[in-house]
Amino acid sequence: MSTPENNDTSSIIREAIRAKREHKSGIEEDIAALEASLLADIEAFDLDAAERRAQREQNTSSPAGMSDSTLVFPEIVPTSAPRRPVASNTATRPVVEAPVPAPPSQTSTLLDQLRHQAETRQREMHTALAERNSTNEAIDQALKHLFFYLHEFVQQLNILKPAIPRQYPLIDKHVLAELTWQEGFADYRTQSQSAGALVELVSFSYRLIGAALPPIERDGPAVERFRATLFDFGLPFTCKEYKNERSYVERAEFQIGSEISVSARWRADFAKGVLILETRNLERLGSAVYTVRPHAVDQALLEEFGRLVLSQPNHFRDLARR
Repeated sequence: MSTPENNDTSSIIREAIRAKREHKSGIEEDIAALEASLLADIEAFDLDAAERRAQREQNTSSPAGMSDSTLVFPEIVPTSAPRRPVASNTATRPVVEAPVPAPPSQTSTLLDQLRHQAETRQREMHTALAERNSTNEAIDQALKHLFFYLHEFVQQLNILKPAIPRQYPLIDKHVLAELTWQEGFADYRTQSQSAGALVELVSFSYRLIGAALPPIERDGPAVERFRATLFDFGLPFTCKEYKNERSYVERAEFQIGSEISVSARWRADFAKGVLILETRNLERLGSAVYTVRPHAVDQALLEEFGRLVLSQPNHFRDLARR
């Protein structure tokens, strides 16, 4: 017959075997109990109450009892955008818009004066430009008319080769005379395309042949002066010098050719709005300059210029001064 102690020992042994079989232990039971306790605490935790408690603690610890939540930082926005008021959790503030600067007064005396002066200046510049363009076109048309006339004029004279009854006094009693037309030429020149391609020059030149001159002698310093004069007139010549023992030119003998080169250049002066006629050996030996307005270049003026070339009675000077 078994005793009570044996029964207790047997019970303990059986419980241990059962616990081992079910993988349970005292430690596991303790862990399970702790987990259940934590879950219960989490479910019972009041989040709102914790926030209020933390807010009270923060207010108590802040200096002068002020809360950081009352601090409002300005909003940074572009200057062109209107500023919006920043919401505050303390109080609603009215929106105050910045005043817009008023435009300058339209009745400003200084601005009115400057505006009037600028408008007047623009009108003057426009008028001056229109007048200059009109004058330039008149010069261009005058030179074209002149070229067409001179081109035809030269062609006829190159065939006819008429006598030119003009005398060119040279020096002392020596005169170039008995002249005959040999050959003439007319040409023109225009501006570049970028400048307007206007006609700016009409050139007219021809050669005359006259009677031969006898040799002309010059002494001492007069030799070089006479040589320079012949160069200026464009007369062909030969010079035979006579020197002394010291190679000094005592005298010289000039043989002057009977050919005379004549030229007339009609040049546009767009800045002054006129034509400049530059002649050489036209009416006399040497150079001459005439100023002609473009509107004066008409058929009558061209006819008188032709008579001047042929050494016929003419009124070219009078018409050129119109």
